[in-house]
Amino acid sequence: MEGLEASSELQSRLSSLSFSSFPGVTSKQSDTRPLDRLQNTDLSQSCTESKNQAEMDENKEDSVQHSEGNEEAPAERAPGEGDEEENNSAGSCQLSAEMKAQMPPLKPPTTWTSAALKELKAKLRTEDDSVVTVYRGDIMTVHVPTVPEAKKVCWEFATDGYDIGFGIYFDWSPVTSRSITVHISESSDDEEEEEELEAPVGNGDVEKGSKTQTNSNLAEVLPVYRQDSHVSVQGGSHDFPGEGTYLLKFDNSYSLWRNKTLYYRVYYSA
Repeated sequence: MEGLEASSELQSRLSSLSFSSFPGVTSKQSDTRPLDRLQNTDLSQSCTESKNQAEMDENKEDSVQHSEGNEEAPAERAPGEGDEEENNSAGSCQLSAEMKAQMPPLKPPTTWTSAALKELKAKLRTEDDSVVTVYRGDIMTVHVPTVPEAKKVCWEFATDGYDIGFGIYFDWSPVTSRSITVHISESSDDEEEEEELEAPVGNGDVEKGSKTQTNSNLAEVLPVYRQDSHVSVQGGSHDFPGEGTYLLKFDNSYSLWRNKTLYYRVYYSA
């Protein structure tokens, strides 16, 4: 018994010396079961930290997924946004359809030939701007607007030595000028001009006639064919289908080497 008491007293003194040597350690750590205390404390802290870390990771993943979902989700269109563009497109289609519905079918032109080749050339030589040269690869287009005083357009033409392509189209666009104008261009420029008019008309094969492409503004009256205008006078007429502009095309785009001297006149008739 005395030995146990002495041992207990010695242990108490050693413990007091240890605590005095480490002032940062409190007396609460001197429980009778320090190992169990240490294990319980470490396990509870570890579980708590693990749980908190898992919750933080889960919240972080949810935040990332939510952010990605916001990025991938398409932005909603504000009420009325884009309606104006759709209305304009629908209005243009409706206007084009109405214009096309109002166009009556074109009657074929009246054409004729004459053997009075020399007489026509001699007469046209005395008139201004009635003799022109259509250069190789070029197309000459004569714009003839309709006028209230007349009912039809007439034409006559001839050439020296070689034939030339000829065709007629009618532009239903409202007339803005009553003047007859002439436009000479290369075949590529002519195609670009027709595309700008939203009425592309391919020249096609002048031997077989041009091919028209249906459009709301431009209609074909006479396809472009090579005419034996060096042999006989080529003439014709066409009744006005309504307000618009005739496009008389003298086509030398197929010729790689030869320029063509053209004698022509265009006039109105009641």
